[in-house]
Amino acid sequence: MTGLVLLAALLALGLALRAPGRIVLSMLGLLWAGIVLVHLLLPEGNPLRATLGGSLTGWLALGVVAVLVLAYRAMLRALRARAITPPARAEGTFSEAELDRYARHILLREVGGPGQRKLKAAKVLVVGAGGLGSPVLLYLAAAGVGTIGIVDDDAVSSSNLQRQVLHRDADIGKPKVFSAEAALTALNPFIEIRPYNRRLTEENAAGLIADYDLVIDGCDNFETRHLVNRACVEAGKPLLSGAITQWEGQLSLYDPARGAPCLACVFPVIPAAGLAPSCAEAGVMGALPGIVGAMMAAEAIKEITGAGATLRGRLVIHDALWGESRQIAVKRDPACKICGAIH
Repeated sequence: MTGLVLLAALLALGLALRAPGRIVLSMLGLLWAGIVLVHLLLPEGNPLRATLGGSLTGWLALGVVAVLVLAYRAMLRALRARAITPPARAEGTFSEAELDRYARHILLREVGGPGQRKLKAAKVLVVGAGGLGSPVLLYLAAAGVGTIGIVDDDAVSSSNLQRQVLHRDADIGKPKVFSAEAALTALNPFIEIRPYNRRLTEENAAGLIADYDLVIDGCDNFETRHLVNRACVEAGKPLLSGAITQWEGQLSLYDPARGAPCLACVFPVIPAAGLAPSCAEAGVMGALPGIVGAMMAAEAIKEITGAGATLRGRLVIHDALWGESRQIAVKRDPACKICGAIH
């Protein structure tokens, strides 16, 4: 039967040339369709029909058998793929890449797997993506904090780059939150970054803070710092706040809902203009934000995982010029206008 010989020859040629399977099958299908068409159009006894051999019924049956075989093979491939595809990871579990990434944390007795899962589930809002915000954000992202929000309305400038290590020269002119988002996503693609390119105000503070477990204040002015404190007190959220100037920095965890003072208990009055100059006015040593910011990130990790003793009720002051750190015990002020009503 010449028709079958042609099919076999075409198949052998495809195998010899190592042609893709779909191309060989397409050519075989076209040849089969041509043979069927000849049997449909030409009358019985036609020499071409006789040369190709077989009958219309036989060729149709061959096509049906071929389709069934191909369908069966496709079904087997689908079943095999389903068998070897790993099941979707449950929420809070880690991929192999994440386990390798966070291995040094997991080895710590105080963190371990449960602590790393807490970091993955945590939502932290960072106010300010500048000097303090840069190291805080980098270390929180590297640590695997699952959701990080960033609030800042400023753009990257050349004068920032002496200390704001999150940003690059190519980012000059770009909103800091978007520069930060790109850098943090490049550092750790397993976390979610939420940029808020806006200034924190009385109108939006409560709505922004409501979705987060911990708020970290790294802003550069007293008005915003006190605004963040008021919003955190109202929401019952812990506030980790830091500040720097020249060679000195400080940090504490303010949380009146859990017995610690709020920021207004310790610093009840916003200094008059000129009494507490900003970094732009007084200058700042470039590495100081890195020192204090890294301490803030460590405190955030401890707060989330429950490791060690946090800075509730303690104010840490670091003097980089003389290489000294000291702690001051701080207590709630029952007469505080911000948190005094909390019992």
